[in-house]
Amino acid sequence: MKIHEYQAKELLRRHGVPTPEGRYVDHPAGAYPAARQLGGDVFVVKAQIHAGGRGKGGGVKVVKSIDEVTTAAEKIFGMTLVTPQTGPEGKVVHRLLIEKGIDIAKELYFSILVDRERQCPVLMASVEGGMDIEEVAAKNPEAIVTVAIDPLVGWSGYVGRKLAYGLGLADDVTKKLVAFAEAAYKAFEGLDCSLLEVNPLVVTKQNEVLALDAKVTFDDNALGLHKEYAALRDFEEEEPLEILADRYGVDYVKMDGGIGCLVNGAGLAMGTMDIILKCGGRPANFLDIKGGANVQNVIRAFTLLMADTNVKAVLINIFGGIVKCDMVANGILEAMKHVQVNVPVVVRLSGTNSDQAKEILKNADFPFITADNLLDAAQRAVKAEKGALS
Repeated sequence: MKIHEYQAKELLRRHGVPTPEGRYVDHPAGAYPAARQLGGDVFVVKAQIHAGGRGKGGGVKVVKSIDEVTTAAEKIFGMTLVTPQTGPEGKVVHRLLIEKGIDIAKELYFSILVDRERQCPVLMASVEGGMDIEEVAAKNPEAIVTVAIDPLVGWSGYVGRKLAYGLGLADDVTKKLVAFAEAAYKAFEGLDCSLLEVNPLVVTKQNEVLALDAKVTFDDNALGLHKEYAALRDFEEEEPLEILADRYGVDYVKMDGGIGCLVNGAGLAMGTMDIILKCGGRPANFLDIKGGANVQNVIRAFTLLMADTNVKAVLINIFGGIVKCDMVANGILEAMKHVQVNVPVVVRLSGTNSDQAKEILKNADFPFITADNLLDAAQRAVKAEKGALS
């Protein structure tokens, strides 16, 4: 679960992570009073959306007088902000963060994330702050310092020192970076994050170390431990179909392709998407009706698939085990009574009661396209999406 920058900074401050002083406003009219409260001569007006690269898209403005704050806020609020992370459709700005300007001497990159291969958290930092870390990794990987943390040992002072020494900072800055890293790690651990990213982390001309930006993503598996996080959720920033899927109790992630996938099991879903790509198509979604699915789940899954106007063909890939293929087939027919399906539907059913399922679909009024194996099914789905198969 993602949250806004202003929310992330508030949580980080509670854990002792230094950040610039700022005020959140939900309308441009609140920008001027917020700036007056902050005081000073330089301010930063920042769009609050769940995507990075806001400055490149015009969503961050530095102004050099309090009178310019309202103008900048009015320009950013309500704009459709397009960044490399929003896609071409962009996101509409409904929230703003007003911050005091900072005398920046140096920009760094800092993050903590879960390294699944090492099965532990890792701290990453680079002297090349303010840039996309992927670009740094590609062009200058030696500029990235990585330190793993043994989850059985937890935080130890050497972790922060190893990180800071690796960056080659001055001694007085090194001490403050070590303190920053310790506070950030305790926030990462206490908040049950999957990612905490600060880009840029700045060293001021007064040698203070501050989180100028902050991105926090909570581990979805831990949301049940933090009921207070529900108040931080911004549904306007989330994909509507994913919100609907959450209510339906199915796993769904919207993608940008044209082939809708209906699958049981996350591994089978990923395998299905891979083979669609291999065959020259692009999946429109990740949709897992899960191992204990019933007819109602299948109906809801079809509702999601048909609500996506990008879907030009559907690939159903079911491996019958606990979920019986004939139940899925009956669920598909039942879904046809509730949802208008006007695209080709390719079906691959294998496993428990697959013969009965094929017979059910064969006798149906809808012209299902059946396949004997996954490769055949994917090839047929790609052709169907392109109108080369009916």
